[in-house]
Amino acid sequence: MAIVIRNATVVTVDANDAIHYDAALAIEGGWIAAIGPSEEVVARFPGADSVDADGKAVLPGFANIHTHFPLIIAKGIYEDLSPPNQPPFTSGLSAIPTPELTPEEKAAMVRLAALEAIRSGTTAVLEDGGNVDVYAQAIADTGLRLLLCEHAWDKAKGSIGDQGGFEVNASLGDQCVKRIEALHAKWNGAAGGRITVGVSAWAPDMCSPDLLRRLRALQNRLDCVSTVHLNQFWGEVTAVETVRGRKPTEYLADLGFLNDRLICAHCRCMSPEEEALLGKAGAGVAFNSTIAARRGLSPRIDDLERQGATIGIGTDNMSEDMVEAMRTALFMERVRRSDGRKPTPEQVLRWATANGYRLMGIPDGGSLEVGKRADLIMVDLRRAPLVPHLRVVSTFVHQGQAQDVTDVMVDGRWLMREDRVLTMDEAATIDEAQRVAEAAWTRLFAERPDLEPERPRGWRPTARDHRAAAAS
Repeated sequence: MAIVIRNATVVTVDANDAIHYDAALAIEGGWIAAIGPSEEVVARFPGADSVDADGKAVLPGFANIHTHFPLIIAKGIYEDLSPPNQPPFTSGLSAIPTPELTPEEKAAMVRLAALEAIRSGTTAVLEDGGNVDVYAQAIADTGLRLLLCEHAWDKAKGSIGDQGGFEVNASLGDQCVKRIEALHAKWNGAAGGRITVGVSAWAPDMCSPDLLRRLRALQNRLDCVSTVHLNQFWGEVTAVETVRGRKPTEYLADLGFLNDRLICAHCRCMSPEEEALLGKAGAGVAFNSTIAARRGLSPRIDDLERQGATIGIGTDNMSEDMVEAMRTALFMERVRRSDGRKPTPEQVLRWATANGYRLMGIPDGGSLEVGKRADLIMVDLRRAPLVPHLRVVSTFVHQGQAQDVTDVMVDGRWLMREDRVLTMDEAATIDEAQRVAEAAWTRLFAERPDLEPERPRGWRPTARDHRAAAAS
């Protein structure tokens, strides 16, 4: 049955940023079949399921082009434990590792991440992780559009930003490549094409030249998108310069890894010459604005765009709120430019929608146009923070909140309808994730008493902590 959403404000994010008022949008077979005045579209589809969107805006769904669903377990912890931005540099994302999770625990956490993503209007996600197949089914069941990327590395010791040199573990690299190939064989094209698989190199300082060449060849063979963490921390830059004698982007360029189907995450610590290399290659950049703000580093987005790079938005760690990420991108870049007018809200909305879809290899999504995929969201413009909405895009980008998103659709299927998530049990998902997180962190600190001095202030006591306090 066709669906007609009528009496809406339709924000298309097409080439002209057209907005249709008192309009209707018709959907057939997962595709947008018509957009126009409500009376005309309703008359064309007399048997359609009619949805009254009076007081609501319909927008393209958000494409989160860089995230790690399992790392939502670090929410409230990693935000305040970033590695240093000045020497001496330390290794890794945080002074505390995340707990090891069983497959069942990991599935519980990624379901929570997917729930937050849907509730904030996300319709497409690039998930970059390790052993993705362990939790792929849990995400797939939520109905989100997915680009799954299993990351590869062959550095024997240390993590991102480690200054201890580079020792190759060829066996590790082989295992990673095999996991990518297996994930692609199992999931690429699954769910009627809603799920695709790409190639991921963890980071320049985690990959040898041989592995990077191998991954680039694998990308060509699989005909897919690739991604890499690039210039994420100053420690990464120093590590690559020390071992390779080149800056991270130069190192990738020398090996032919840069290409126009590559999404580079972060790009916060780049020289102008590196920005020019990305632009020349036509690569994409995931502007992970919220984590950039939390870590006190931000990329030069205007410079990257001027050089020819395409900008999208990602959330990275701890949060899946794309409304927050979109607004933070606007604020961070205006502060960086010392410009109170640019980027415009329309530019930022395009980063979060049409650009993200294109970078994920989905050119027929990300905007509301006839013949495009029916991946869309509805926003309640009658919420107090959004009134008056004289400029809909500006008002939503500047003042909108995730809770203003009431409906989410992917491939013409409702994932959330009238503020109720339909593809998972929300209450059970939240309860299970809280239980898993408490148990996992308690387990980690019990196994690693040496980490106790690093535990952040304000830690929520667990049942075990309460029992210990009572006993003393």
